[in-house]
Amino acid sequence: MKRSKQGVTVRRCDCHDVPLECCPERLRGVIEAGASRVGLHVTGGVPMEVASLIDHTLLTPDATDHDIDTLCDEAAQYGFAAVCLNPTWVVRAHQRLGDTPINVCSVVGFPFGATPPEVKGYEAQRALGDGASEIDMVINVGALKSGDRRLVQRDIEAVVELCRHSDAQSKVIIETALLTDNEKRLACELAKAAKADFVKTSTGFGPGGATIADVSLMRAIVGDALGVKAAGGVRDYDTFKALTRAGATRIGASAGVKIVIEALGA
Repeated sequence: MKRSKQGVTVRRCDCHDVPLECCPERLRGVIEAGASRVGLHVTGGVPMEVASLIDHTLLTPDATDHDIDTLCDEAAQYGFAAVCLNPTWVVRAHQRLGDTPINVCSVVGFPFGATPPEVKGYEAQRALGDGASEIDMVINVGALKSGDRRLVQRDIEAVVELCRHSDAQSKVIIETALLTDNEKRLACELAKAAKADFVKTSTGFGPGGATIADVSLMRAIVGDALGVKAAGGVRDYDTFKALTRAGATRIGASAGVKIVIEALGA
């Protein structure tokens, strides 16, 4: 099917009546053939209620400048909430995204959280100065499991307070797969007391990722005061739906494009 708009012919697929390059069946075939990323110039049809909840993520240590450019271009094309990347790429992402509404999210203390509060504070300050408008920080998991509540509180506050003064959003990664339910509860309570904007399940580099049970528990603890970000192992639209129904208000995923494509075909 073809439709003409302002003298430009737009080819549309017959199965879903969306622009041909957005056809879910066509794109699913590309992904199944082995593509991990699909760059598109989307002209319409993207479900913003899905895309706007996704932090498009690339945190692997071997990511290249080309990979980061692709990540940013996809985020702008699809309207993702943010790109989430390592601090070394913040300047490049900030410049690449320019005047788009896409936020740049930098991780801090990543992925183990085993650095002092002062170091995390400096790392956050540097990322914010480089152009980040969101910070995902990892708590000191070992201190939490040792019962050192005061250190964990200082750890969180060192980053959250900087974000607040910079009008940036803060997300506190608690690495749920390493914690008991009581430890998850305490971590969420400390993040809430520090007035963080979100609690986040996982780094994606731990022994497990986001689960429905953990998201539900975290939502029950923080109530409506904080957002809940689910990350780690979110690779398809069905998982996206299950986690948002459980209470997640942001999803961290490297498979953001695939999730949107599947949502288009749902």
